Amino acid sequence: MPKSLFFLIIIIFSSFQTLSSTPVIGLDSFLSEQYRRDPLASNDSFPFLPPFLKKSLSLPVPSSNHKSLISELLSFKISFPIYVKFVGPFSAAAPTLLQSFVSVAIPSSQFHVIGSDPHHLAVSHSLHLEPSHSGIDSEISAAIRAHIDSSTAPLYRSALFPVPHTVVDSIVRRDFQKEESNSAPGFYIYLLNLDKQSKRYAYSYDAKDPSPAFTKCLGTIWTGKERYVWIDLAAGPVDYGPALSGDGLLPRGEFHALASLHKNPRPEKALLADLASLVLSAYQTLLVPSLRIPVFLETTLLIQFIHIHGSDGRDQSGLDWANIEQILRDSNLAFKDQTLQFKSYSVKYTECPICSFAITKSTNSYTSRFLFENYTLIVSEYLDSKHLRQVLADSVDEIHRAIGISDDVYGKVLPVYVFDLDYDKVVLLDRFHQAIAFRDMVIAVRTRTAQTVSDYSCNGRHVITQTRYLDRAIVGSVLQSMWGVAPTHLLWSPEHNNTIVDYTWSVGQTPFGPFSEFSSLSFVQKDAARRNVLLISLNYTITSAIDLLESLAAHGGDRKLLKGNRYVEFVQRWNFLRYKLSKAVSAVSQLDYNKAMYFSRSSDLDLYALHTVIYQATQELEASLVCFNDPPFPWASASVAGVFLVGFFYVYAKKDKIFRNKRKRF
Repeated sequence: MPKSLFFLIIIIFSSFQTLSSTPVIGLDSFLSEQYRRDPLASNDSFPFLPPFLKKSLSLPVPSSNHKSLISELLSFKISFPIYVKFVGPFSAAAPTLLQSFVSVAIPSSQFHVIGSDPHHLAVSHSLHLEPSHSGIDSEISAAIRAHIDSSTAPLYRSALFPVPHTVVDSIVRRDFQKEESNSAPGFYIYLLNLDKQSKRYAYSYDAKDPSPAFTKCLGTIWTGKERYVWIDLAAGPVDYGPALSGDGLLPRGEFHALASLHKNPRPEKALLADLASLVLSAYQTLLVPSLRIPVFLETTLLIQFIHIHGSDGRDQSGLDWANIEQILRDSNLAFKDQTLQFKSYSVKYTECPICSFAITKSTNSYTSRFLFENYTLIVSEYLDSKHLRQVLADSVDEIHRAIGISDDVYGKVLPVYVFDLDYDKVVLLDRFHQAIAFRDMVIAVRTRTAQTVSDYSCNGRHVITQTRYLDRAIVGSVLQSMWGVAPTHLLWSPEHNNTIVDYTWSVGQTPFGPFSEFSSLSFVQKDAARRNVLLISLNYTITSAIDLLESLAAHGGDRKLLKGNRYVEFVQRWNFLRYKLSKAVSAVSQLDYNKAMYFSRSSDLDLYALHTVIYQATQELEASLVCFNDPPFPWASASVAGVFLVGFFYVYAKKDKIFRNKRKRF
């Protein structure tokens, strides 16, 4: 049996391990036919069940203990298949050792929402690892060597020679496409242990050469548009993160797993321990990232670009609505039945008094200490994003009238307010951000100043922020507000019980963080956008089913509340619901998000029918008064208590004779 087929069987079996007693004969084909006819799950499939399938759904009878049923609902686990490819001189035992290290260090398996109200979801996840060797190391090493030998030295000298990421990515992508066609769906992580080159190198993600005015952050990783990521362990070492203070720094030293090959020579087992931590970090951050906010399925998604400017001649450089729209459309973030719409509006400050008031109300100042000839305090301004958001939210009707926005829109609407200020100084949101995402809006700001020095550094140099360019910041903020995609550098840590910052994966193809210039999306963001909607939908169904079970238990349980045909319908519906949930979880494991959404929406119809059955049964309950006789007098207990009481008084009365003092005689 091929490994890929065996791996797929393991994934499917783990998805059904809690539902092994649920009947499946004939039910799969019925649901497949229903999915073909009604892919949006608009109609309830239960009435169309053949009689023999309804009869088979009558067994097994659910447990009368509602707590055991709740534990079954909370046991749903999404399996994520990961193929790790060893590229380079790894031993034959490396796959087995890596698998053993990962299995003992597997982190918390719950999905988390890391917004203002952090919490975990009812659905959990598990990692299924299949490491193997790949023979593309010589081809990659030769391509890197050829580029280094044929390229001239860059104008701006640095400790690392920049190699375009496309040199390696074209080879890895070709191998990924070949492997994917012969394997079950999954994610691929390529660990490159390449030959030593004549120069120390790292990968550039832009065709332009770095210069003192334009810092280009070099890295050692790349996440593709398809489901693969490669890590060159021989490149670097690199460092990037906060320049002065803060969390998330990726250090140049030997303590980070990306610098494993740059440490002193050591056994392969120690190297594989570092690689196991690197694989787990990629799994947590890229493959099962946290959710920024809960997002629900809406039929219509509307993004409103609202450009508020001051001058008559608008400078559109760095603010390309068409480019932002094209990036989001090409990423296929919407489901089959969803409509993604874009509308753009423009208004001057003179025509929108509330916009001017919002800027004035939210303007604050802060002081910075700089050393010129002497220490000097410089006063700078920034916009308080929370105040600005509050004013915009309270005045939305007035803003709509000033701009000419109609309110006859159904679905989820996300306004993107871009304030184009005629200021000759840098003004950012909360001192550091070009754009900030809220649940109900995105706010971005820019001034006439073209660039500023940020508080981040990359390979020993400060990162220069191009403040006129907002496309990338807006794309990242829209992903957070509309689809709940968390930034690449934010993740939930079960060890800290809090959200932590880690910039390890914030270079390359990501619209988040200060170290990348890409506005395009990798598979990380594209998968997360659709998976987040599914996770929230499954979480809502499971928690609602738990509420139903607790309500049922409060009314005496299913055996007492439901009688006759109503109990039979409850059992059939309950088993059908559990089966559909298991199918939804299995479809997510196989990365078929449209099918998973069908089963999730179809299970909601069964959940509604269960609520209806319980409601109708509770309406037929009648209150009754049951009289009972008074219990007999407890003569035995009273007699024992009387004996002890009499004994106590007797001892107290004779205490002088019983406890007589013996005086000393002299």
